[in-house]
Amino acid sequence: YKEINHGNLILLADFYGVSLDYLFCRTENRAEINTPLRELHLSDEMVALLKSGRINNRLLCELATHKDFIKFLADIEIYVDGIATMQIQNLNALVDTVRHEIIERYRPGEDDPHLKVLQAAHISDDEYFSHMVLDDLNLIIRDIREAHKKDSESAPQTTVANELKENLEAVENFKGSRDEKLVVLYCKQLGINYKNLSDEEFRWLIRILKKSKKMGTPISQRKKR
Repeated sequence: YKEINHGNLILLADFYGVSLDYLFCRTENRAEINTPLRELHLSDEMVALLKSGRINNRLLCELATHKDFIKFLADIEIYVDGIATMQIQNLNALVDTVRHEIIERYRPGEDDPHLKVLQAAHISDDEYFSHMVLDDLNLIIRDIREAHKKDSESAPQTTVANELKENLEAVENFKGSRDEKLVVLYCKQLGINYKNLSDEEFRWLIRILKKSKKMGTPISQRKKR
């Protein structure tokens, strides 16, 4: 093969506006190259975690760059800083005041529907923000999962059990001897199109499979009526 000289590689990198490291797949950063660590405002613990290999940094990047991540982080910040806690407490205090006034004035029973409504209107800031943050996160991870459905590392949409069931149903409809049906089943399991086999290849496959101890297992145990 013909080697590309260093000067041409530099010209190629300049043409695409990337670094040589990016061109050689030694970095995933196309634009942000050699960004000073102090500009990222990361703690020593976070830097150590990112370098440790204990977490999936690519997945973390996808989470952080998702369009709804800023909202997710803002909701967490509101809860952590207690920004909305006072307002929620004020609303709960107002509900409690109305409830006590109704009790003092009308003496309703414990099962009174109006009291039940006021009781249900009481807000727990912990539960409220837990649901809000969880909803934010669910939207993000669903989008990421959808984006990776076609990846080779992702789990297949069809389970092994469902695939075997479909293959068995197809073999049941195949017209042929029991041995031929078993050959068709094994072909389907191995991803071989049995229709592309020649008669000789089909016969040889039957002979080979007959050497297996499992060839004695019938395809269906259903009794004939």
